[in-house]
Amino acid sequence: MKAAILYGKESVRIEDVPVPGLKAGEVRLAIEAALTCGTDLKVFKRGYHARMIVPPAVFGHELSGVISEVGPNVTGWAIGERVVAANSAPCGECFHCREGQENLCDDLLFLNGAYAESIVIPARIVAKNLCRLRPATSFREAALTEPLSCVVLGVEQSRLRSGQRVLVIGSGPIGLMFVRLAHHLGCKVTVAGRGLERLEKAKRLGAEKIIAAPDSGVSEELNRAAGSWDVVIEAVGKPETWEAAARLVRKGGLVNFFGGCPTGTAVNLDAGLLHYSGLTLIASFHHTPRTIRRALELIEAKVILADDFVDGDCPLSRLPELLQNMAKGNRAVKTFIRVHD
Repeated sequence: MKAAILYGKESVRIEDVPVPGLKAGEVRLAIEAALTCGTDLKVFKRGYHARMIVPPAVFGHELSGVISEVGPNVTGWAIGERVVAANSAPCGECFHCREGQENLCDDLLFLNGAYAESIVIPARIVAKNLCRLRPATSFREAALTEPLSCVVLGVEQSRLRSGQRVLVIGSGPIGLMFVRLAHHLGCKVTVAGRGLERLEKAKRLGAEKIIAAPDSGVSEELNRAAGSWDVVIEAVGKPETWEAAARLVRKGGLVNFFGGCPTGTAVNLDAGLLHYSGLTLIASFHHTPRTIRRALELIEAKVILADDFVDGDCPLSRLPELLQNMAKGNRAVKTFIRVHD
């Protein structure tokens, strides 16, 4: 089968790879939808991800498809079922899993290989994070489940509620999903980010105000409004925006450092500001089996629509070129990868 293989920093090739057999508890999916992701772009630019993928390895993790084969001892699943699979599953046995923090599982099993014609879903993911789709749910919509589930966790941990003033820093896919869910909850949302098309999309998704970010640093307009927000969501993953987030939230407010910075990054936060302003600082990471299902519920309730987030189309054969363009600043929100072309 054809599949994208990550070899290292900015090195992805489309190759013919063997189709592996199935072990006990596994199923094979014929992939019908694979989407690009900001995390995949980070992995492409860095050449690895310490927790998720070590090259050489099959690549990509947002997908949906049809079960084409079931392995030994698989029960409850049949060939031909339309499904979405998460990109990980917790062990269910470690301290964090027992505490209801499955996203922090000490043995989180990750899955890569969405940019391919088919994929083997490991037994643990089949048991914990494989979900059926309603007949009316498109594969393109379903493939948004994994990133949305991370945002669902972030929204819940940020304790968003109607009437709150929320600032989202970042107008990428994750930032836009935060906008949509915050607006859905009745929040008053401001977005600071780059790219006129993305900012206009943020307005269509419910943002009351948009603020264009400069090429570096934080805009003067944003700094002048410091203290105007109850909750600030950092959805960029840069030290300067982490630091800005703490300055921009009101006294007694909450900051969610959602955007992950590179390993080893250090940030400078004003200890006096944090203490005397009584700030709450959190950092949401990944998803849980419950938020996977909640995300799919929101998609199937049409709160999240594929047309709002998937605005590009590319055959698998041109994925390396697309990733290079993304690294140079391609402003597509998400691109649909046609794995069978």
